[in-house]
Amino acid sequence: MAAAAQRKNNWFAIGISIAVVVVLVALGAVVVYLNNQANDAGPAPKGDIINSETGAISFGDGDDTVAVYVDFMCPICNDFEQQYGEALQQAAEDGKITLEYHPISILDRFSQGTEYSSRSAGAVFCVAEDAPDKTLKYMESLFTNQPAENTSGLTDDQLADYAKEVGADGAASCIADGTYSKWGVAQAKQHEIAGTPTVEVNGKRLDLQKGELQEMLDVIS
Repeated sequence: MAAAAQRKNNWFAIGISIAVVVVLVALGAVVVYLNNQANDAGPAPKGDIINSETGAISFGDGDDTVAVYVDFMCPICNDFEQQYGEALQQAAEDGKITLEYHPISILDRFSQGTEYSSRSAGAVFCVAEDAPDKTLKYMESLFTNQPAENTSGLTDDQLADYAKEVGADGAASCIADGTYSKWGVAQAKQHEIAGTPTVEVNGKRLDLQKGELQEMLDVIS
């Protein structure tokens, strides 16, 4: 009887061990799934002015390239655009530079859980894909109507309405579906963006706090 009891105890211990292993494997699978979901960039936007690999929306064809990474919840990005946007766009139009805008998302934490930075970046890609010639006007509209940090931001309906106002009606469904809402976060990670605006001239990232913005001004003057 003692031997039978011992065998019973052994089988019980084995059963417990198997159950623990099964639970650990299941938890591991869940962790992998959640990590994959978090790192999933979603579909890549495409279009005549969109580089699906770098996330750049390009204007002009000049030899010098100025890349600007912006988050549409970022007030300093708005200030930068108000001060330099017109000159940058004019330089691109004049063929002096190739101007690249990179809508990215690093400030979702400041929109009360609505992920406004991600949604607004995605909305810009929707417009750039559907109506390339309306993209700059749409970006201007988002900055003009920029919500304050620590608010819920604009709704998807408002983002779509502003697209319609600039003539990009076809982008409305893309915005409503959140087609590219993951793209901004993915691009921020890909390009290692820690703060916005981030500016690069011919691939060199400028330190704006050290006055290196003059390098941008030199190529657009």
